[in-house]
Amino acid sequence: MTERAASDAALIERYLGGDVDAFEELMRAHEDRVFAVCLRMLRDREAALDATQETFITVFRKVDRFAGHSAFSTWLYRVAVNTCYDQSRRRSRRQTSPLPEGRDPADHQAVSALEAVELRPDVERALAALPAEFRAAVVLSDLEGLDLQTTAEILGVPIGTVKSRVFRGRRLLAESLGNLAGPRDPHRDEHHA
Repeated sequence: MTERAASDAALIERYLGGDVDAFEELMRAHEDRVFAVCLRMLRDREAALDATQETFITVFRKVDRFAGHSAFSTWLYRVAVNTCYDQSRRRSRRQTSPLPEGRDPADHQAVSALEAVELRPDVERALAALPAEFRAAVVLSDLEGLDLQTTAEILGVPIGTVKSRVFRGRRLLAESLGNLAGPRDPHRDEHHA
């Protein structure tokens, strides 16, 4: 058990014993990463803030159902992703536009300040165009850096399904961004020679 997992378990135990401050500590320890996942899933700061808040409200009410079969963070991210799915369905009924560029929080896991800059707008648009299940797999594994097993646990699907969704999501992103060359046209090469 990692130090974070042990700390989470102790905080949950304290909270279940009646110490409400323990839940606040637990929330502070995870809120930045939950917000980052929500922001990348929803692409709208206000929606991500709402989803983050809704995630922690759900966890506050249901933490006693956390069985401890996986890390608390895995369960927490599953709640966050499901919350984002729910919000996406609600939002699809009434479209909103995202905030202007440059308003997203920096990625605290980035190695340099340059890497901490938000995703390029074209990458953000391509990511937003992915079907929700592909977007979730790509966000969790590629952008959040979670391993495939953890991603599978969060999404509640087999690891093979995660591999497939990540592969297909990456392929769709590459196609959308023009990074995949289609079949070569030999006649085109002749005209440019």
